[in-house]
Amino acid sequence: ILDIVYDYEALASRINRAYFDSGEYSLWRYFDLLPIENRKNIQPLPVGWTPMFRAERVGKQLGIKNLYLKDDGRNPTGSFKDRASAIAVAKALDFEQNIIACASTGNAASSLAGFAACAGLTSYIFIPANAPKAKIIQLLVYGANVILVEGTYDEAYYLCNEAAKRWDWYNRNCAINPYLIEGKKTAGFEIIEQLDWRIPDWVVISVGDGCSIAGVYKAFFEFKKLNLTNKLPKMLGVQAEGCKPLYDAYKTDSEIRPVIPKTLA
Repeated sequence: ILDIVYDYEALASRINRAYFDSGEYSLWRYFDLLPIENRKNIQPLPVGWTPMFRAERVGKQLGIKNLYLKDDGRNPTGSFKDRASAIAVAKALDFEQNIIACASTGNAASSLAGFAACAGLTSYIFIPANAPKAKIIQLLVYGANVILVEGTYDEAYYLCNEAAKRWDWYNRNCAINPYLIEGKKTAGFEIIEQLDWRIPDWVVISVGDGCSIAGVYKAFFEFKKLNLTNKLPKMLGVQAEGCKPLYDAYKTDSEIRPVIPKTLA
């Protein structure tokens, strides 16, 4: 995937810790570190600056003295994916696109459908036919055009990519669209600020294709690059037992092989 690179030297000359005393408590407080060209394309849904709290009882059970949890379930459609969708919709408008598409098994689909509806964009969502009915209903409530694919998520993903290319739709798919990581990294920026500029020893995040953990890590990298912090955390990616292709590839030192998920989600 392409990586968005900024002029860090120029940014460092005007961004310091006091820069963030703007009073804007959403991911858009980091606007100068995001790839959006026109603020008018930002939707009014309040995304980001989700709470982080110390989980003392869970930490005690795990033997971790200082364990903090960040609750991205407070975002508009209830998931971390809203950070990426907020950026995706703003970029679609930057590019003067009025149709946006993605493939998903759940959260990314409902997130995009919700943000597209807010922006007045037409959305096409490709989703496996065996997806939870509640997720499909949520997409329809948002007014999305839902394409149920008789196949796996991978098949829905590639069909979506082909359709977006053929009809010139804006493609929100992860691992294709490099701007999504820019939204996801804002969670890392928030973690640093909410810990009063202290860097945690470890950051633990669930992993699908790896874009989310890469995005969060990029936040720590960029703040260090801007001399706002002086170290980086270790990153720990976690996969569900019923869907762990990255874990299996790492443990067996082999190529990543697609799997059919068998999880509660």
